[in-house]
Amino acid sequence: MEQHWKKLADGVELMINQTGKFKTGMLSATLTVPLRQDTATAVALIPDVLYRGCRQYPDMERLSAATDALYGASLGPAVRQRGESQCVSFLCSVIDDCYALDGAAVLEPAAALLGEVLLDPVKADGAFRVDYVKGEGANLADRIRARVNDKRGWSIFRLIQEMCAGEAYAVDKLGDADEALSMAPDRLWVDYQSLLERAKVTFYYGGSAHPDRVEEAVCQAFMPLMAGRTAPVECQVPAQPAGAVRTVTEGMDVTQGKLAMGFRTGGVTMGSPDYPALVVCNALYGGSVNSRLFLNVREKMSLCYYASSMLDKLKGLMVVSSGVEFDDFDRAQEAILAQLDEIRQGQFTQDELNAAVRSVVNGLRGRLDSQGQMEDDCVTKLIYGEAPDDGSALIQAVERVTADQIAQAAQKIKLDTIYRLTGKEEAHHG
Repeated sequence: MEQHWKKLADGVELMINQTGKFKTGMLSATLTVPLRQDTATAVALIPDVLYRGCRQYPDMERLSAATDALYGASLGPAVRQRGESQCVSFLCSVIDDCYALDGAAVLEPAAALLGEVLLDPVKADGAFRVDYVKGEGANLADRIRARVNDKRGWSIFRLIQEMCAGEAYAVDKLGDADEALSMAPDRLWVDYQSLLERAKVTFYYGGSAHPDRVEEAVCQAFMPLMAGRTAPVECQVPAQPAGAVRTVTEGMDVTQGKLAMGFRTGGVTMGSPDYPALVVCNALYGGSVNSRLFLNVREKMSLCYYASSMLDKLKGLMVVSSGVEFDDFDRAQEAILAQLDEIRQGQFTQDELNAAVRSVVNGLRGRLDSQGQMEDDCVTKLIYGEAPDDGSALIQAVERVTADQIAQAAQKIKLDTIYRLTGKEEAHHG
């Protein structure tokens, strides 16, 4: 795989992973802006409304026919949160040119279609169509309100809201349901124009095409985005120290309790020298099937239905998520914290360390076998000003992590907030 990076204009970058490994090519355009309460709903709604139709293909039926004509390409919008930024992406997965009939070019028409969907929407009275905005606003409101149906996800969501209150990180990347329902087409149009002008723009291509050809196809398709840009936004995530530990308890109509615990990693994030040790520490603690939380708290002690930990490498957070009986909240919490204490003191075996390293390395290598995950990794790094690479440097660093480094990483991890979701009759605020 050969990697090529190029600045196309102020705040506009193109990243190319040239590889013949896949039968499909991946092309994406990502617009990144700060995640803010007052713009989150509009920014989340824009890609869905754009996807309803462009001037040349003004409805989903004709848009679908256009992707079918490109050997059944898949084209779709995505809203992602990366640190304290909100990303609007359009991703197009299309057959690699070398598999097309008669040597037909697929890259150029795919890029052109992506450009049309993003930059040339179907309009009515100088703004978005009312029915498209109303329909997609209702769909977005449904998605926001449906969050609560997944109690595991909901407990993590609420933990983050409480733990990061007042920080941009706590803003819902999908926005507010009521605002989505009442969104006016002309207001959304203004926000759309603002997004095009001020976003940091990242183009990504993975596939076998020559870099010069990719650059030409992207510049041709997205020409309006390149001209007259204001200085792009900077994407930064201020590190927050852990505060005094708070416990938040809420009651809902549930039969199983959810215990979510939020930790700060002591400022260790993706670009930190200690990051490889933190990743292995997380795998050892709760981020793999051989982890302490899984084998001890869940299997041996039978205190949880599930228990795992995950990192946000941009924000510097670790979240432990578990499902418990209402009567077991205190014991489960104690056991979860005790496992972390043991890691802080270096009380783990070489076999456990080796299993954690293997788990991390396999995960990182697995990402290189997926066009979507490679796109996600490269775009994330570019948004935060990191140089994308082929992942081998991190793999080598992970393989060199020592027991002492893991213990030191664990010592920096500090508990911040505990969230308990319990049954209505058990609920009381801690």
